Amino acid sequence: MRKGLTIVFTGNGKGKTSAALGLALRASGHKLYVSIVQFIKGSIPTGEARAVERLRPEVELISMGKGFVNYGHSGTPMEDHRLAAQEALAAARQRMFSGSWDIVVLDEINTALSLGLIELNDVLDLISKKPVKLHLVLTGRDAHPAVIEAADLVTEMRNIKHPYDNGVSAQQGIDF
Repeated sequence: MRKGLTIVFTGNGKGKTSAALGLALRASGHKLYVSIVQFIKGSIPTGEARAVERLRPEVELISMGKGFVNYGHSGTPMEDHRLAAQEALAAARQRMFSGSWDIVVLDEINTALSLGLIELNDVLDLISKKPVKLHLVLTGRDAHPAVIEAADLVTEMRNIKHPYDNGVSAQQGIDF
C-alpha cells in the first residue's frame, strides 16, 4: 500500500516550483493524477502552464494568485492577495479530499504563509488531515518550522549564484 508523503521544497534558491513540476512530470508518466494549485502566481502566461496543458488529464495547474506581493508596490491591495490565497486554500482542500488526485502541489504556499496571507493553523490542518495515500507537496521560500517538522521530506534550495545578481533579467523557458 502506498503511503502518501508530505514533501516541502523551500529555500532562497531557484528550483522549488521546478522540482514540484518535475515530480508532476514523473508522476504523470506513471498515470498518477496531479493537481497543482498556485498561491502567488497569477494569470501571466508561463511555460509551465502551457506544458501542463499537454499533460492533461493526468496534470492540472490552477493559478489562483494575484501575482507578486510587493506590499503595495504591485498595484494589487494586500486584501486582494489575502482573498486569493484563501480561495486557493479552499481549492486545495477540495482537491485533497475529492479522491480524484494522487498528488496535490501547493505551489508558493510557504510564501503565502510567511507573508501572512493565510494562517499557520490552516496549513497544519491540511497536513494533519491529508488522506493516507495522497502525496502533498508544499513549495515556497521561508517554510515555517512547524511545516518542516510535519513533513516527511524537506529539500532546501540554496542560492549560490544567480544571473539576476549580474543584471540578467528573467528568461523565458528558464525562469517562467
